[in-house]
Formats: sequence, structure tokens, C-alpha cells
Amino acid sequence: MIIDRISILNFKNIAEAELSFSPKMNCLFGNNGMGKTNLLDALYYLSFTKNHTNLPDHQLINHDQDFCILQGFYHDGAVPEEIYCGIKRKQRKVFKRNKKEYERLSEHIGLVPAVMVSPDDTDLIQGGSSDRRKFVDMVISQYDKTYLRSLILYNKVLQQRNFLLKENAFFSDNSLYEILEEQMCTEGTFIHQKRREFVAGFLPVFNEYHKQICGGGETVDLQYESQLNDFPLTQAVFSAKRERDKIIGYTSSGAHKDDFLFLIDDFLIRKIGSQGQNKTYLIALKLAQFHFLVQKSSSKPLLLLDDIFDKLDANRVEQIIGLVTSSEFGQIFITDTNRKYLDEILSSMGHDYKLFQVKEGTIQEHA
Repeated sequence: MIIDRISILNFKNIAEAELSFSPKMNCLFGNNGMGKTNLLDALYYLSFTKNHTNLPDHQLINHDQDFCILQGFYHDGAVPEEIYCGIKRKQRKVFKRNKKEYERLSEHIGLVPAVMVSPDDTDLIQGGSSDRRKFVDMVISQYDKTYLRSLILYNKVLQQRNFLLKENAFFSDNSLYEILEEQMCTEGTFIHQKRREFVAGFLPVFNEYHKQICGGGETVDLQYESQLNDFPLTQAVFSAKRERDKIIGYTSSGAHKDDFLFLIDDFLIRKIGSQGQNKTYLIALKLAQFHFLVQKSSSKPLLLLDDIFDKLDANRVEQIIGLVTSSEFGQIFITDTNRKYLDEILSSMGHDYKLFQVKEGTIQEHA
């Protein structure tokens, strides 16, 4: 999938922009806080119906404005696609594909696959298990609609059970619990199976990218930690913990308690990793995500690279530049605060490219 052009109105600090893109390399430079990341976030939003950092939609609207609009014009081979998003304060956002509104936003996921590498990705290492689950869930959901439907249903039923637990004085009948728990067993078991399959297929790809970037001096691992690894998820499990769950007010067992351990040299990277090691780990993780999605789909994702060279030594920068300028990747958007690395990228590739300067929310193509 290639995005040919985008129209932006009142999105974050970008008051208005009409931009046409190269089908291969698009580089954006400018000082911090000027709006480079906001353009990447607009592209991300059109892929996932939400922004990269999960801000509430109303916070995406430019100050003192009542609405914002994003329109992306794509093509997949010879097939054109138009994606529209309109957000108004205190109203439900509208997402349309070729002028037809989606009934459910989840129907859009996977149409425009994308991978974003951002400084905010440090939450994957330093944050809680929910951040890592969201990462894995988003990767799988882009190529497996059945998984996405199962995940949505599981989370809906989990929310209903948690509501019962908090209001347990009004719901003494266990039959309602049993209905919900049966659904959680079915969907949770399926989710666990798909996550295990993902890690098994993803890990070799991740290892290879990390080795290419750092030269093989470090070993990395991604381990799936789940209660379901030790025992199957059955209604007996929920029933045995139901009274305790009523006391604490939430469901203590299930796929929503899963975690993914990020390891370097057999230690948790969040405990021993340097800034450069963390950055390398995350970039390798995201490039592996790209490769994995290509394996699962005929469409190459958009690759959105936000300020990826900071805190990396020259050798690792050189390896990353070599990777992203290879023919393996499709359309790329990359930002940096100066033109040093961007010029190196552009001089090392024989592909079509466009260069944009970003200043105070204004984006102009640069010669």
C-alpha cells in the first residue's frame, strides 16, 4: 500500500497541509516541536484509527478549533483507496473508506498496514505489561481478523465480569458469571494460542535484524509469559478465584494478565540496558515487525521512522541506513532534527525521494 497524498486540517499543530509523497523515501527535517512527529502520527492515525500514543481524540484537534480532518489517498497496485477521518469535539469520530462509513472501526485495521518507530516506544521496555500486549496484539490484528474479533470479544466480556465483581452485592446468582467465564475460556484460549504462534515465528526474524544492526555482539530474546503456559484456562479456574476476585474487584486470571519479557544477554533489558542498547532493541523489534507483516500479507506496510538515530553510535546508524534503503522496504517516512543523516540516506540510495522542511506546523517540500 502506497499513500500518494494527504490532506490535513487542524490536526495537532498542523493547521492545514496538502502534501504529495514519493512512493519510496520521504524525509522530514526541522527543530524539535515543529510538527515532524505530528505528520507521522497523522499517517499512523489513518492506519489504526487512533494516534500512536493513545491520546484522547479531542486532544488531537488544533487549539481553538472544533474539528480536525485527515484524508489519505492511497493505491494498492492499480486500485485507488481514499480514507477519510473527521473528529469533532464531543461527537463520535467518522471513518470512511471510499466515501462509505465503517460500521465498526475494527473493519479498517489491516487495510493500510504500518509500522512506526518512535522515541515513545521506550514504554515497551520500561512500561507495564499492557504496553507489550498492545504491541503484540496490534501486529497480529493487522493480518488476522479472527484474532482481532476474538480479542475485542474477550475484552468486552472481561469488562462485564469486572463490573459484576465490583457490584457483587447485587449479583448473587452465579449463572451470569458462568456464562461470561465460558466465553472468556473460549476466547482466551484462542488468544493464547495465537500469541504463542506469533512469538515462535517472530523471534528468529527479530534476532536476525538485531544481529545485522549491532554485529552480533549481544543476544536478544522475547519470551511469552502467561498463566496459560502452565494450566489450561477453564471455568474451574475462574470459579475457584471468584470470591477472591470479588474482594479485589477485578479478574485475576486470564489472557489479559499475559506479558512479554524483553531480554538481552539473558537479562531483562529494562534493568541492564543502556540507552543505545534499548534503542537498538526497539528498532530491531520494529523492523522485524515490518518483515513479519510482509510475510503474512501481500502488501508492504508504511514504515514511519521518527528520530531513530539519536543515542546510537556511528556504526549502528550506518547499519540501519543500509537496511532501510534496501529494496526490502516499501514507502518510508523518516524524520530528523538536522539533515546530516537524511542526506547520507538520500545520497546512498538510487530511489525516488522527497525532502520536506517542517517549521511551526508548516510543511514545505524542499529542493
